[in-house]
Amino acid sequence: MVRKAAVVTVSNGSYLQGQPNGRLPSMDSRQPQEKVVLKKKVTLLRGISIIIGTIIGAGIFISPKGILKNTGSVGMSLMVWTACGILSLFGALCYAELGTCIKKSGGHYTYILEAFGPLPAFVRVWVELLVIRPAATAVISLAFGRYILEPFFMQCEIPELAIKLITAVGITLVMVLNSTSVSWSARIQIFLTFCKLVAILIIIVPGVIQLIKGETRHFKNAFSGNDASIMGLPLAFYSGMYAYSGWFYLNFVTEEVENPEKNIPLAICISMIIVTVGYVLTNVAYFTTISAGELLLSKAVAVTFAERLMGSFSLAVPVFVALSCFGSMNGGIFAVSRMFFVASREGHLPEILSMIHVRKHTPLPAVIVLIFS
Repeated sequence: MVRKAAVVTVSNGSYLQGQPNGRLPSMDSRQPQEKVVLKKKVTLLRGISIIIGTIIGAGIFISPKGILKNTGSVGMSLMVWTACGILSLFGALCYAELGTCIKKSGGHYTYILEAFGPLPAFVRVWVELLVIRPAATAVISLAFGRYILEPFFMQCEIPELAIKLITAVGITLVMVLNSTSVSWSARIQIFLTFCKLVAILIIIVPGVIQLIKGETRHFKNAFSGNDASIMGLPLAFYSGMYAYSGWFYLNFVTEEVENPEKNIPLAICISMIIVTVGYVLTNVAYFTTISAGELLLSKAVAVTFAERLMGSFSLAVPVFVALSCFGSMNGGIFAVSRMFFVASREGHLPEILSMIHVRKHTPLPAVIVLIFS
């Protein structure tokens, strides 16, 4: 059925006048549709959860032995953990300055585009799309699949097929979450960040109690042992900086941050202080119970620590590790999808990736491509 167009008339039967070109007022006075944009839904708390939730992954719970191996002593390893936190804070403060000066989302891509032009930015975003992000997502998602199944396969090896299936489920959940609602994705990130901090406190508090009891034998002659080599220290710092990586992710969503001039610097400073203190105290807690040699031989330091001090509660450690991995997945997908969204808007990726869901206000095509890349 074809609907007829309505014609407005006056009582004498003539067309309604009043426009210089003779068109009806209803045709010229139509209101423009509201522009669909990504909403400013990232508050200070959500910004902190994005940074902390993405930085803290499986490494601090599983195998912080890279630094110890390359430094050669307990004292030097703790100094490297502290130094890496301070260096990461300096880098994060530089990004805080960039985020307040260049109020565009996209992080690395946007800053390279503004400073060096379109060609380096084009190369950077395509390397991220084809190499960096698929590898990072695969590593963290497989770790999630392995450790979420760990409590069910304590006496035997976990089947690889089961790990891959759970990994696929985890990636799908992250995709659905980030495609459906920015608010819910941020709320889940806050919850997972809370779980990570609780897991770290579960390690730190017993460690402090051990120190109060006088368990300091592993700190005696803390700087004695194998001397750090010229090649060892750079590798130790590389391991430490990798553990702190993720402080830049809030700058990927600058356009969605409420009051970015205030909240971006605050979120970065608060997050980096919490992570640095947490990392250093967690390693101190490990050494109250585990010697340097035992730490180097352990496959999962947090599990070994929990088994010695908490007994059967150690079964909960793999669950916390899995939640930590899921939080890193969610934070990474949430942030990096905005880089692809901005790159598409600039013409460096297919135009479809710059489209936004009209009701949910999420960059749906960018999320989907990111998951399946």
